[in-house]
Formats: sequence, C-alpha cells, structure tokens
Amino acid sequence: MAEDRALGFLQEQGLRLVERNYRCRYGEVDLIMEEGETLVFVEVRYRASQKFGGALESVDRRKQAKLWNTATCFLRERRYDRPARFDVAALSPAAGGFAVLWVKDAFQAG
Repeated sequence: MAEDRALGFLQEQGLRLVERNYRCRYGEVDLIMEEGETLVFVEVRYRASQKFGGALESVDRRKQAKLWNTATCFLRERRYDRPARFDVAALSPAAGGFAVLWVKDAFQAG
C-alpha cells in the first residue's frame, strides 16, 4: 500500500515507471523510474512510528550497498548506459493516508 502511494506520487511528479520490484541475487529495488534520460532507483520506506528511527534513516549503508549491487545487476542485464541515481520515498502516517518525503539523489553509488 505504501509502495502504491509512492508510485502514484512519483508519477504525479512526472516520473515514468520502468519496472516494479526488480529482483536479482543481490536484492530488490522497489521502483525503477525514468525522469527524462535518468534512470531512478527508488527505495520505498514506511515507518508508522519514529520509535526506532524514521523511514529515511532506515536506509543505512548496508541497504545502500544492496541497492547499488542490485541496480548494477539491472543495468548490466538490460544493457543500459545512461545516467542513474538513487532516491528514497519515505512515507509516514498522515490524515487519510500517507505523507511522502521524496529525497532525490539520496546517496551516491559505491
């Protein structure tokens, strides 16, 4: 449900869906989108409570490394040679649904 909300939000911002829930041996990328010529690998995070840190903070270095490896797998498999970035869509409860915090270029590859 949070992933659906994030997808809708990003599409409202003009991004186009390339693939959803891409998996390879390294892990999974929730959403792969396009913004112009740039491929955007999006990690969707939802936290109902800030008790153990917010949604954004949950994308730690270990998770970033898994995302980078998974994105590399996707790029090689599809033979894409174009700019790419990593975004995070951090969702939290809000009246009537979710609040979305979209962080573009949330971390650097590698």
